[in-house]
Amino acid sequence: MSREGHGPRFRVRPKRSSDGFSLLELVVVIVIISILLVVAISRLLALMVDAERVTMETVAGTLRSAIGMKVAESIVKSKVVDLRAYEGSNPMDLLAEVPRNYLGELDGANPASLEDGNWYFDKRDKTLVYLVRNKGFFTGGLSSPPRARFALRLVYSDKNGNGKFDQGIDEIEGMRLSPVETYSWSR
Repeated sequence: MSREGHGPRFRVRPKRSSDGFSLLELVVVIVIISILLVVAISRLLALMVDAERVTMETVAGTLRSAIGMKVAESIVKSKVVDLRAYEGSNPMDLLAEVPRNYLGELDGANPASLEDGNWYFDKRDKTLVYLVRNKGFFTGGLSSPPRARFALRLVYSDKNGNGKFDQGIDEIEGMRLSPVETYSWSR
């Protein structure tokens, strides 16, 4: 007896790997890639903030070294009193070569019109100003736009305790590049 022609024949086809991804597999892959991208972007942003902070502090450190050399020269030449003339002056003048991102001396410039990530000396305030690029990670200083300001200050022994330098009474000990307002960087 032949069974030909009696009922349908069913063939079971093995599933091939070339049929593609299921929707669930595709969603899982997209979620994993998205998480990896978020982690990579946050790490990149943290590195950019660190690079800006280190660059700004490196320039400030270079300026502090130049100031230290000027103070040492004044001590050696017994002309410490002459340091008073440097108070309020542009500390960039003490460098043999200014940084590439130094805009120069500006007289009351509007910081909002200047490019972020640059230094300039404000002749009116007698301060050296750094315009912050990564604003969301910088606190303190001045806002609108965020910036750090530094000034050359005398270091002296305040013999009469009045909080200001008095020629002939107080003794000059050196110079310092000081932040005008406190500031900090966050990650």
